[in-house]
Amino acid sequence: MKKLVFYTLLLLTTAVSAQIKTQGKNDGAFPTFYQQRSSLFRLLPQTKGDIIFLGNSITNGSEWDELFADPRIKNRGISGDVTAGVLNRLDEVTERKPAKIFLLIGINDLSAGTAPDTVAKNIFLIAKKVSGQTPTTQLYVQSLLPVNNTLNKFPTHVNKGEQIKRVNQLLRSNAALYHYTFVDLFPSFCNAEGKLDTLYTNDGLHQKGAGYMLWKHLVYPLVYDLQNKPSLIPLPQSLKWNEGYFQLYNCKTIVVKEASLQKEALRLQQKLLQKGLIVSIGRAAKNNEPFIELRLAKTDAPQLKEEAYHLEVSGQRVLLNANTAHGIFNGLQTLEQLMRDNTMIDACTITDWPAFAWRGYMVDVGRNFQSVDLLKQQIEIMGRYKLNIFHFHLTEDIAWRLAIKQYPQLTAAENMQRNKGEYYTEEELKDLILFCKERYITLIPEIDMPGHSAAFTRAFGISMQSDSGMVIVKNILKEVCETYDVPYIHIGADEVRISNKNFVPEVTAYIEKLGKKVIGWQPGGNFTNTTIRQMWMDDNGKIENNSEIRYIDSRHLYLNHMDPLESVVTIFNREIGNKQKGDSRALGGIICVWPDRRIENEADNLRTNPVYPAMLAFAERSWRGGGIPGWTAKIGSPGSENAKQFAEFEDRLMDQKQEYFRRLPFPYVAQASLNWKLYGPYENNGDLSKTFAPEDKNFSLNSATPVVQAVGGTIVLRHWWYPLISGVIEKPAENTTWYASTSIWSEDNHVQDFWIGFNNLSRSTATDSPKWGTWNDLQSEVWVNGKLIPPPHWKRGGQKGNSETPLTDEGYEYREPTKITLQKGWNQVLIKAPVGSFKGKDWQNPVKWMFTFITVPAGYLGWAAN
Repeated sequence: MKKLVFYTLLLLTTAVSAQIKTQGKNDGAFPTFYQQRSSLFRLLPQTKGDIIFLGNSITNGSEWDELFADPRIKNRGISGDVTAGVLNRLDEVTERKPAKIFLLIGINDLSAGTAPDTVAKNIFLIAKKVSGQTPTTQLYVQSLLPVNNTLNKFPTHVNKGEQIKRVNQLLRSNAALYHYTFVDLFPSFCNAEGKLDTLYTNDGLHQKGAGYMLWKHLVYPLVYDLQNKPSLIPLPQSLKWNEGYFQLYNCKTIVVKEASLQKEALRLQQKLLQKGLIVSIGRAAKNNEPFIELRLAKTDAPQLKEEAYHLEVSGQRVLLNANTAHGIFNGLQTLEQLMRDNTMIDACTITDWPAFAWRGYMVDVGRNFQSVDLLKQQIEIMGRYKLNIFHFHLTEDIAWRLAIKQYPQLTAAENMQRNKGEYYTEEELKDLILFCKERYITLIPEIDMPGHSAAFTRAFGISMQSDSGMVIVKNILKEVCETYDVPYIHIGADEVRISNKNFVPEVTAYIEKLGKKVIGWQPGGNFTNTTIRQMWMDDNGKIENNSEIRYIDSRHLYLNHMDPLESVVTIFNREIGNKQKGDSRALGGIICVWPDRRIENEADNLRTNPVYPAMLAFAERSWRGGGIPGWTAKIGSPGSENAKQFAEFEDRLMDQKQEYFRRLPFPYVAQASLNWKLYGPYENNGDLSKTFAPEDKNFSLNSATPVVQAVGGTIVLRHWWYPLISGVIEKPAENTTWYASTSIWSEDNHVQDFWIGFNNLSRSTATDSPKWGTWNDLQSEVWVNGKLIPPPHWKRGGQKGNSETPLTDEGYEYREPTKITLQKGWNQVLIKAPVGSFKGKDWQNPVKWMFTFITVPAGYLGWAAN
């Protein structure tokens, strides 16, 4: 009886399918179930920006929002529906202005006798209507799925194998013409005979649970605008994608035989539980089920074998081998990125090891205190990307942040200038050290001496370099060395006049006697050769060429000085320690955040500094090695090899942002596809307001030959540390004006958000705020379609820089984006960038000859205060 009803419904829709012009709310021409579903859809709240799955019973059969754990995903499947039915109710979908539509329709048309060419034409009409009614919606037309006639069900459907292939061929070949993306699901659902695999169906037509799991895996990257394969950061040294998938949802066991790996097995078990997957830990899998095995085994690597791992993913198992538990941990971080859809893992073979032994991140909590919770957030992310050194700068002129039992006055509120009374107790620091160790991260405490020690002087009324000061310093070091399980003590020793030449050598010998190794800043004090040097300035080869000294590179790796877009560029291009890989002396590098300027709240550490995007770029470079000799702030010219390599990395970076940083500050947008044409130099003789040919209405930007072409959202014309760091102009000259132009495509007329800036203020120096009515002090300007774009209404326009005045809206990344009305089609952008002298009025106000102009995706809220 049920079959009879189903066939009757199909016959009722046959006549309608030929009348493809039927549209609107003519639901009465369709079956009862169609009317029920369609009437409900029209009454549901009309939310915007949804992701719609549209089709017949095959679509109807899934709980899409639960499958993706995403309430934006809506089910618009109706059992028995045909192409005419979709057209009839399409207005309900397009009026929502969805972000995406995934359409799968046509098998019922074929079952009713409609020719394949007609089915395809009807789908093309659907595509045309979507494009016309909601042009910004991305339409994905999915192939018809295979059928299987061996199960003796739905005979008028499952005998349409050849017609299905014909429809799919037409859908594939006409995708560009009708402005949709064709998604070929068909091959993935076939068995060896080319029929719908019985793993996915029990009636030859519809999907079982396993089929929907595969479907999710296949369209997941399209739903979330990701690369087809999981984007791994850092990219493994050796990666090969293989055929097939590991069914993560069917995995019930983590196989571990070594007791030393139980901690890592528990770590993985917890991660899977967070994904809703319950697995046990045992010595063997049961009933031939898919399983994950962690195993200590010889893993070859050319260097740093203790961190190397080998990962093999097949249909039956995931095998992770390493020489040590640390290697297993590293492999688990990669494995978690491979599990991006929590459903299946693409088969692959990976062999991996780091290029540098030290891959670090430093925070300064002396000037601006950070809570333990915020520190743990950053350390957790360090571990995910295989960074292994947490440099903890605890003491400063502003405040001393580490409790010392013998000297409580050090952390007394009256001796602090900011965040008064905020410091770390012994228990808190021990907790942080343990938290780091659990992630194979070494915490390095820095107690700065004898410089950056005004807080010490306020507490005791004496200098560290005095005889009595030295006694106190040694008592402090003794307590720290005996209390905390850390292998290194960082003593700073930079930016100070050494009045006691015995201070640094004596302190170094004392720390080493207490069983710790010493690190100091270079240039810095009169260190012994046993001290590891952390380079913060160019040393002209003094340390690099000394065969007795080990060193860490932090030169031009201060994130607080970097424009967010430029930070990723310069760090990705960076050759750490001027080497392609580390050795016994070149240990690696540490990126640093020095927010000298007071911040409003601790969240601004991450909101106003490009911490996470830069951290991921550094994780890539410090793990993979390589890079470009010299320091550069440019991506490269369009089409260059450097630009291609950066674009490939940026694709992976944007996937990571989408997947793992949706609720965290991540001030970065894709910039590798934005090309600029630069015209100049025009001599302005110091008159920055002077106009030149590109501003003339008769000047054709499209036909003019550019002098330079550049890629990116931030274009550094001349870096403020030139010639140490190169920008896009090879030989920049004072008193010149340059123009830059680009074109931006828009599908319709709409208001678009943009990041626009001309002087990204360092979070360290006390730089002046821009003057009212200007973008910057260089009289820079920007036009879109000939319309001058006004600068922001600065909250503190023209205010003289003050280290105690927090930044509020001076940077494009932490103020509300500029809104510009774009017209349908191409929009012309023109930037004017004049410069006078390259000498700033003082060291805190350097001349930054640069500009930022780039589209910001809808819904970006990184500028908003937390």
